[in-house]
Amino acid sequence: MDALYTAEALATGAGRNGRVTTGEGRLDLDLAVPQEMGGSGDGANPEQLFAAGYAACFHSALQSVARAQKVKIADSSVGARVKIGSNGDGGFGLAVQLEVVIPDLPHEQAQALADAAHKVCPYSNATRGNIDVAITVSDD
Repeated sequence: MDALYTAEALATGAGRNGRVTTGEGRLDLDLAVPQEMGGSGDGANPEQLFAAGYAACFHSALQSVARAQKVKIADSSVGARVKIGSNGDGGFGLAVQLEVVIPDLPHEQAQALADAAHKVCPYSNATRGNIDVAITVSDD
């Protein structure tokens, strides 16, 4: 692959109870295990970061395919929920729910755009076949 951009991040401390920073300093966060998993919940966690990245990336892919098809989706949004749980083999797994909102567009057309975005989004391509990703399309 010819890389167009490379992001770098460094995790320090106690992993999920540590700190994460990026090389250029734009991201500098305390991390904490969520309360639901027995932690304090006083910081960000990897699932939140993954949800934010996936939502932004998928929204960008959605806008790109809409532009290519000359469809205006100015008020669109993408929400992501990332779940973590036991994978049944002593480890953990993830599942993602994406909610695509495209007001004022017929559902079938909005669904077609979401399906096309799922084919080009780098996060979708990275997770395909590895974790469950459910996409729901709505107009509100």
